[in-house]
Amino acid sequence: MKPMHLLSLPALATALLLTSCTWTKRPQSEVAVPNSWQQKSGSSAVSLDTARLAQWWTRFNDPVLNRIIADALQSSPDVRTTLARIDEARARKGVARSALFPTLSGDVSGQGAYTDNRQTGLTKTDSYSSALSLSWEIDLFGKLRQSVRASSADLAQAEENFYGAQVTLAASVAESYIDLRAAEAQLAVYERNVATRSDTVQITRWKQQAGEGNGFETQQAASTLEQARATIPTLKLSITQTKNRLALLSGKTPGALDSLLGKARSVPRPPSTLAIGIPADTLRQRPDVRAAERGVEAAAARTKSAEREQLPSLKLNGDLGTTASRAAAFLSPETAAASVLGSLSAPIFNAGRIKQTILIQSAQEKQALISYESTVLTALSEVENALAAVRRTQERLNTLDGAVTSAREAAKLASQSFEAGQADLLQVLDTQRTLLSLEEQQTLTLGDNATAHVQLYRSLGGGWSKNG
Repeated sequence: MKPMHLLSLPALATALLLTSCTWTKRPQSEVAVPNSWQQKSGSSAVSLDTARLAQWWTRFNDPVLNRIIADALQSSPDVRTTLARIDEARARKGVARSALFPTLSGDVSGQGAYTDNRQTGLTKTDSYSSALSLSWEIDLFGKLRQSVRASSADLAQAEENFYGAQVTLAASVAESYIDLRAAEAQLAVYERNVATRSDTVQITRWKQQAGEGNGFETQQAASTLEQARATIPTLKLSITQTKNRLALLSGKTPGALDSLLGKARSVPRPPSTLAIGIPADTLRQRPDVRAAERGVEAAAARTKSAEREQLPSLKLNGDLGTTASRAAAFLSPETAAASVLGSLSAPIFNAGRIKQTILIQSAQEKQALISYESTVLTALSEVENALAAVRRTQERLNTLDGAVTSAREAAKLASQSFEAGQADLLQVLDTQRTLLSLEEQQTLTLGDNATAHVQLYRSLGGGWSKNG
């Protein structure tokens, strides 16, 4: 077997002198995270219970809501899409990591040739050959390792985006479910009001027949009745559309959830207390904040990889081959030949390509950092807004509860006085309109308060679990 030869490599110091390196300055975030929330809303500032926060919807004590969210998290197209993106990111990381290892290729061939010679006649000549080729770029200065780190950060970001999709989906399903129950509650309010106004119309007709009333009062009462009745189709349409929206969020066809949602239920009531933690807790819990942070890490690694393009690269190339005229001698050591070549190369002139690539990656790193800062600010703002909404809707609900109680009593007394002939129709209709308005506001505020809690849970990063 022929000896292997390794070509002498140029001195590394000489190559370094040929390279002028420009290192970019790492950008730093300037977001100052506050120590506490501006809006406390009567909630405790103890550390977040992330285990309970992972399935916050169970605190509404609504089994239908629990089932719909559980199904949606399993079958939603949005969640399944983010899972596929994790697979893609994992494969891309594998591609980047493979660059750290040698590549080996092989080739085997055989050839037979016939020659017609006048003296020797027809002769056959056989030849066999095989070759193994190896190529390996030694990662002297970590350029390839930085690419692997960038791919690892991309994979981590894809995983955080999956968690974020769970958070968004759970909140969207809960909000739609609350809209559905609020619309059903409104429908019940209008149906009760229609029944009451129908009784009033009947009383005015009896009075007109008895000569104690007139046609004007009858028509006026009938007008208010039809006005309330006209709202019912709109509410039924809203109910149907909301059911279809829930089916869509769950990855099901329209009507697939109708049997589960068929029986009307009250608007879910949120828990009275919630441990909201401190702003730092929220930033650690929210997947979108962590995803943005992984984006910064990926961009920084790609900037470092681009910077290392300015440094020399070492490549090894090797070949091992055999050539024989007989198949029996194909694997004989005497027919083998091998060679190894090492080369050290460094960029000298590239018309600014490397420098511009570094500037591109540095700008993308800066964009990623700005996006991270924006995500942090958005997270803090969403929590503050949700806390304020929880507090103000609860205050409004407390006021409306008292107002509705008084309005019901007033409407009852006005109706009794009208039947006894001690009050006119206008007083009855006025109290009925007031009661309808207040009951409608009460129902809407119940929904708004529940939705505010959902938004608070979402803004705190609830809806996913590392162990889920």
